[in-house]
Amino acid sequence: MKTQFWQLVRFALVGVVNTGTFYLLYLVLHPLLPYFAAFTAAFLLGMVGSFFMNTYFTYRTRPSWRKFLLFPLPNLANYLVQSGGVLALVQWLGMDSRIAPLLAAVVAIPVTFVLSRLVLTGRASMTPSAEPDGLGPAPVQVEVVDQ
Repeated sequence: MKTQFWQLVRFALVGVVNTGTFYLLYLVLHPLLPYFAAFTAAFLLGMVGSFFMNTYFTYRTRPSWRKFLLFPLPNLANYLVQSGGVLALVQWLGMDSRIAPLLAAVVAIPVTFVLSRLVLTGRASMTPSAEPDGLGPAPVQVEVVDQ
């Protein structure tokens, strides 16, 4: 349970760093591009950094091409939740387009945690594995057949 708590803490720290990086990129791109194009470009650039921070720091697992290629799936869900939020906040509620991405990001956090954990560790739940730090690969049942 202690390991799971610290994993959540590390996820939150990575989220803060990643959100800060994303937001800085967004603010730099915002004057150069329409707000939604700036949002998308900053999101994609931040996703690469997020992959490595979550792989090494949050889940303490090794990166692989397979994980890297699957990592956009939780980020796609994150993107859909966030972009829907940004559009709703800006278009319907008239929120400042420089602030809306921060509020939309808060809503997407739980979705991103569960899906990124599944992609990077093979487990969506917080059930500890046989590994001492609770972060090992998902158990696989193997059936031995006599020949």
